[in-house]
Amino acid sequence: MKIIKARDYSDMSRKAANIISAQIIMKPNCVLGLATGSTPIGTYAQLVEWYQKGDLDFSEVTTVNLDEYKGLDRENEQSYYYFMNDKLFRRVNISLERTFLPDGMEPDSDKACRDYNRVIAEAGGVDLQLLGLGHNGHIGFNEPGMAFEAETHCVNLTESTMKANQRFFSSMEDVPRQAYTMGIKTIMQAKKILVVVSGADKAAIVKEAFFGPITPQVQASVLQLHNDVTVVADEAALSEIG
Repeated sequence: MKIIKARDYSDMSRKAANIISAQIIMKPNCVLGLATGSTPIGTYAQLVEWYQKGDLDFSEVTTVNLDEYKGLDRENEQSYYYFMNDKLFRRVNISLERTFLPDGMEPDSDKACRDYNRVIAEAGGVDLQLLGLGHNGHIGFNEPGMAFEAETHCVNLTESTMKANQRFFSSMEDVPRQAYTMGIKTIMQAKKILVVVSGADKAAIVKEAFFGPITPQVQASVLQLHNDVTVVADEAALSEIG
């Protein structure tokens, strides 16, 4: 595991975007695994800026996202497809036919998961998977205690996750109860993994996940077993590891 220290959020975003850019330049038809949430927004903004300057070409890139809420269509402003389209897809020259997320409108959970596993397999697997890090060590919607061997699956969101998401919805009743997510097995099959972390509120879980025991209670701890993981974190997020 390689840890890159950034000065602040902006520097973290730029360093992470550099790694993704290198992947695209080295393999123009690469498969990128993407993440949502507040942490990667700066990374996507930097990629868009470089594309607009003519430094990047997304025309052959395929993307597969970590997760999507069950029951939200793509036009819903809180869907992860809407997020990705707003932050990246519509701002670069990527073919929307090669941007994939789990189908949140598929009511048959088993079918949705099988279909998404097939999408990833037919794409040839993920070359570079971008991840954020939850306060409890979750990656994607893989919450503490879930089995490491899971592939794409439907999860019942924990009360803490739903409360954290409530600020994006008009009421608690509108917050989705379930989501489709890549499992740990799927994530670990990526050739390279890039984790972005920012803020002092993540310092404790950075230490626990990357320097503590490997346990399903801290899902991100399994990343210690992958042979090509880069963590880009700002000084605040690394403040507890010395």
